[in-house]
Amino acid sequence: MSDPARPTGSVSLVSAGPGDPELLTLKAARLLAQADIVLFDDLASGPVLDHAGPQAELIAVGKRAGRPSARQEHVNALLVDHARAGRRVVRLKSGDAGIFGRLEEEVIALTEAGIPFQIVPGVTSASAAAAAAGIPLTRRLTARRVQFLTGADVTGHLPGDINWAALADPSVTTVVFMGQRSFPELARGLRAHGLPGTTPALFAEAVGHPHQRLVRTTVEALAQMLRDATVSQPGLILYGPLAFGRDPDRPV
Repeated sequence: MSDPARPTGSVSLVSAGPGDPELLTLKAARLLAQADIVLFDDLASGPVLDHAGPQAELIAVGKRAGRPSARQEHVNALLVDHARAGRRVVRLKSGDAGIFGRLEEEVIALTEAGIPFQIVPGVTSASAAAAAAGIPLTRRLTARRVQFLTGADVTGHLPGDINWAALADPSVTTVVFMGQRSFPELARGLRAHGLPGTTPALFAEAVGHPHQRLVRTTVEALAQMLRDATVSQPGLILYGPLAFGRDPDRPV
């Protein structure tokens, strides 16, 4: 039970960006410095947490495929309980919180509990990966649409309700989040629906971190590369007419 004499705190749902602390927004850095409690994802840790003030209690609540993870219900309860205790809470989420970050579930929990909150947008890993590779996500005439896809449903497998026509459109920039394990299956479906296996592809691993790795390849070659690969780092896949940039032979 909260103390009726103590004012209710608040929750800031803060986007940490892809991992590079210099890609934090000024607002995100300020809220971290002021926070009493910081609940952070695995991918939103490291140097980004250096912006938290000395008074802040840091609590890891990350969720990673194949590893012990905090249940979403537990995270929701922590947000509500700490705010009801009058604390300034930052929920630090990797990338942009609104892109495959389960943001809505936390918003619903806070709304139902009557807890004031704000959402702070940030740099998504899709934008960061394209920038690191020196390419845009869109181009007039040849790539006038960009689409984001999750490569894993709640079971960790490729979603079953895929719009194959949209994903196999060769004039679109497509970004696949959380797709290393399922991309070989996705690539088979794309080729079956008319996307050439030679379509340019970019594999971006650990975007925004010192050990970032970028691989320029094709859809077919990337599927072969990932078929037996061990997934140890978060990765992002981008395919479409812009994935090679201007010079496909330029080293990354």
